[in-house]
Amino acid sequence: MSLMGKTKPTFERNVYSGLPVKVINASKLRITAKKLAEIQHSRYSGIPGGLRVMKASETAEKKGMRELVRLATFQMLPDNKLRRTMMKNLKIED
Repeated sequence: MSLMGKTKPTFERNVYSGLPVKVINASKLRITAKKLAEIQHSRYSGIPGGLRVMKASETAEKKGMRELVRLATFQMLPDNKLRRTMMKNLKIED
């Protein structure tokens, strides 16, 4: 909500008016092994047959919990032109 700017009275859907958000201690996030096996992320390279589906456990091993928090936040934001600007205002620390 803070990233999108919905907490401000000056909220407009077509203008970014959100606040910078800082997540600390992302590495101390507790997620069970069963949940890590259930969560899947996909990447598409743009070429035919280039879809890769990765489990969250693989992502956590390779890139850490920071990447899982970033991907979860990315999927929660609306899919519009302001999504990139909102993600630039998200800072994640381990």
